[in-house]
Amino acid sequence: MATPHDDWDAGDMSCGDLVLELFLRMKRLPPHTVLRVRATDAAAPLDIPAWCSMTGHVLLSAIPPIYLLQTKEG
Repeated sequence: MATPHDDWDAGDMSCGDLVLELFLRMKRLPPHTVLRVRATDAAAPLDIPAWCSMTGHVLLSAIPPIYLLQTKEG
């Protein structure tokens, strides 16, 4: 499993707020950085993988409530 370079506890943040904050956090990180996200909202198991698929970021692991995401190239 990849070692996270950054960590974010999103708690029970709902979909709209979750993906907006995720976008802003991932945008600030260099390519190939691994972000560990803890998200307890009931929709997170669907929202986070879908967001990664739409944005090109890589979902390395999804074991709710923990998700490992890797920033895309450039």
